[in-house]
Amino acid sequence: MFVNSNGYSLGVRDDDVVVNDVDLPPWAKKPEDFVRINRMALESEFVSCQLHQWIDLIFGYKQRGPEAVRALNVFHYLTYEGSVNLDSVTDPVLREAMEAQIQNFGQTPSQLLIEPHPPRSSAMHLCFLPQSPLMFKDQMQQDVIMVLKFPSNSPVTHVAANTLPHLTIPAVVTVTCSRLFAVNRWHNTVGLRGAPGYSLDQAHHLPIEMDPLIANNSGVSRRQITDLVDQSIQINAHCFVVTADNRYILICGFWDKSFRVYSTETGKLTQIVFGHWDVVTCLARSESYIGGDCYIVSGSRDATLLLWYWSGRHHIIGDNPNSSDYPAPRAVLTGHDHEVVCVSVCAELGLVISGAKEGPCLVHTITGDLLRALEGPENCSFPRLISVSSEGHCIIYYERGRFSNFSINGKLLAQMEINDSTRAILLSSDGQNLVTGGDSGVVEVWQACDFKQLYMYPGCDAGIRAMDLSHDQRTLITGMASGSIVAFNIDFNRWHYEHQNRY
Repeated sequence: MFVNSNGYSLGVRDDDVVVNDVDLPPWAKKPEDFVRINRMALESEFVSCQLHQWIDLIFGYKQRGPEAVRALNVFHYLTYEGSVNLDSVTDPVLREAMEAQIQNFGQTPSQLLIEPHPPRSSAMHLCFLPQSPLMFKDQMQQDVIMVLKFPSNSPVTHVAANTLPHLTIPAVVTVTCSRLFAVNRWHNTVGLRGAPGYSLDQAHHLPIEMDPLIANNSGVSRRQITDLVDQSIQINAHCFVVTADNRYILICGFWDKSFRVYSTETGKLTQIVFGHWDVVTCLARSESYIGGDCYIVSGSRDATLLLWYWSGRHHIIGDNPNSSDYPAPRAVLTGHDHEVVCVSVCAELGLVISGAKEGPCLVHTITGDLLRALEGPENCSFPRLISVSSEGHCIIYYERGRFSNFSINGKLLAQMEINDSTRAILLSSDGQNLVTGGDSGVVEVWQACDFKQLYMYPGCDAGIRAMDLSHDQRTLITGMASGSIVAFNIDFNRWHYEHQNRY
């Protein structure tokens, strides 16, 4: 018996030729490319735009009747639910034939809808609304929406854009190097006309309004974190986490080996969390569940990480408000030999990816099990930034401009080297695009799978220290070394292979 390279016998074709390994089409040079491109096609905006038509055919008003005839969606009458009552068939031969027909050819699903299913509100659908400007053509607007300069002039080292319209305060929360934070209100006016959150009444507004306590210099004391940090700590984006509702900021780096929770409304300390044996050097938050619950991961100079649970209901670390003074971590993550400097956590995958000052990045489960080490290429031993997508790809930035893209199974998929000293990276929500910014003040967009450069924004007059995307993935907000934030128009669809081919 002939077997292929994986040890499987796939049989023979009709012409008695033995089936060997699967031959990939010419456009798929590797099996990973075949899977990735097919998945991109199935999850593309074009398919999203057609989903309602598929529902109409299978479960909806085009399943039966005249609409089914017009759509050429007609099958044998025995396949339709309720078309025949087998109990009423007395002829055993006829009944056996009907049962064989049903068993061999199957049945159509139950008809759930008798009216057309509404289309999904995808970006591609919105672009064809009559009152909307066409996307994917010539760029309709300038790259830069606005620049907001804070009076303090301190570098903006953290940006958190929690801008969902249902929030009590949709806002872009910024934190400076001097630990002065601002809750800058977000106006949902920059989406496409017809998109959720668009308001003609507010169309003249800029998307971000400076925190009035900062703008008027009337309540800076409610925005200043004064608790002493360890003098050896370099304040950067990893020192802060903002909860999904913009109501609390978590800050690390304190001399007493704790990290702390502060209210953004009052600026007051609400919780001190201990657990590490040395100074806490970095924090990260997972995506939030309904109700605001999420995972928080803290990394430390003690070379360990602790996984905590944030209660959106009680606004504390831990499940029990009665024991908030001494919350217990959900898991202890070990394996590093040096202080932890960067970490990313994905609740959907159940994984934590972390990097120490030196050595490979490690992949742990949220229960604390060490899965694998991500061994970087040559000269990639000093990880500094990590971004992971729910699709299972991990982008790691190392010192001296080196990037690597790993699958979550530890396979190195791509690498590149750039001249900029990168300070901030993020992935688009679908994991297809990587955005980077650094000391040169230039925002660049890359194709995540192979690091192909897609776009370079005009350079700013200061270095980039932090960045985040609005909820609709339409606005990029960067924190600058000059003490300002810059809002850019961004449209990942314009770089999508499908739209480039179509438009």
